[in-house]
Amino acid sequence: MRRLELHWQILIGMAAGLVVGLGVNLSQDAVAPLLEGSAALATVVGFVVKLVDFAGDLFLRALRLIAVPIVLFSLIVGASSLNDLGKLSRIGGRTVAIYLVTTAVAITTGLVFANLTRPGTWVSADLRDQLATAGVQQATAKMQAATAPDVWQTLLNIVPTNPFASLAQGEMLQVVFVALVLGAMLTLVPEDKAAPVIRVADGLTEAILKLVHVIMLTAPYAVFALVVDVVATLGLDVLAALAVYSLTVVAGLALMMFVVYPAILRLLTGVGPRRFFHAIAPAQLLAFSSSSSSATLPVTMECVEERLGASEEVTSFVVPLGATINMDGTALYQGVAALFIAQLYGIDLDLGAQLTIVLTATLASIGTAGVPGVGIVMLVIVLQSVGLPEEVMAGGIAIIFGVDRLLDMCRTSVNVTGDCMVATVVAHAEGALLTEEEAARRAARADDEPVDEHP
Repeated sequence: MRRLELHWQILIGMAAGLVVGLGVNLSQDAVAPLLEGSAALATVVGFVVKLVDFAGDLFLRALRLIAVPIVLFSLIVGASSLNDLGKLSRIGGRTVAIYLVTTAVAITTGLVFANLTRPGTWVSADLRDQLATAGVQQATAKMQAATAPDVWQTLLNIVPTNPFASLAQGEMLQVVFVALVLGAMLTLVPEDKAAPVIRVADGLTEAILKLVHVIMLTAPYAVFALVVDVVATLGLDVLAALAVYSLTVVAGLALMMFVVYPAILRLLTGVGPRRFFHAIAPAQLLAFSSSSSSATLPVTMECVEERLGASEEVTSFVVPLGATINMDGTALYQGVAALFIAQLYGIDLDLGAQLTIVLTATLASIGTAGVPGVGIVMLVIVLQSVGLPEEVMAGGIAIIFGVDRLLDMCRTSVNVTGDCMVATVVAHAEGALLTEEEAARRAARADDEPVDEHP
């Protein structure tokens, strides 16, 4: 029997994790007395819980292990192979422009949905105060961690003072800058000296891609562990109380993923939704499970290059940059959450304030780490920009904490999908995108599987 494709394996692991996680969540009250009465049972259950957490965290660590090296080496090879700094600047300018436009579109979409559904009016004052009290400590910590973006400092931070520190700390935007500079300078070095360096970087890139394939063999089991952990600890009562807010965010994200992105692809590249979503499904599912675009980065690059058919030089530049500055899903969430909190406390945000949200959220998304929970920190910055009182910000953020992880999973999937969409558009514009048949043959070679030459 033909082996199931990877995205189906991951989907099965996710579904199993959802079922088990819900079972654990709903049975906690019934099981608690049994654990208190039996030390042996409590030990066994504790071991299983630790094992599940360990499996998920180990998988994410393995992906983070290779994220920086694959960006560094593949981008050095890609930049050095261009032999044209004008082409490199053209690709960069096009990439950044599309990322900023789609981010602004995403925020506007969120604001439109929030104005239509007015989710803040669906929560009573009593429930609002109850939820705010429960999460006030976490909200205060996030507010203290947030700092307003400074455009000039953000641009200055692209250039590292210590490139080795940037590599060690995983500062992806700085790693991209260092790799681009090294790759570009290799084009100016005599070929006999540059060629060995390029061959080493190319060989290391191939080795890391093979490591991605090996790690992804465990993806279905790791996704199961990650989903169990999230669902088992999810506050179902809070989710019910904030259902309208949550559905508003999810509806906006779905519109971006399934309407806006396919429309852009069809208009600018001719690539159909079936081909696009089939190619990037493993990255989408992993992004949903991990809530981290940075951890998903190696898989995203593998999907865009090996399955979608974009060239290495485009993939190695556009996708890492997107994981750093392109957060369409997170930006959309900022718009909905900001209006939701204002509506909760009866504060009217006029058109000018909502335009401020669009601008601030777009700037805040640049250079923000692609890790779980970063959306809350960005939200503090957005709320500060429209002048909401500190007690309103603290109460509002405390209220949405209960459902933030679930929404984080959804918005991370949109972030990664946006990265893949922009990479496809840029690759097509540069004449560096394979046809569907050529991409299928490349994917088959990567997976060492036969493919039908005439699908």
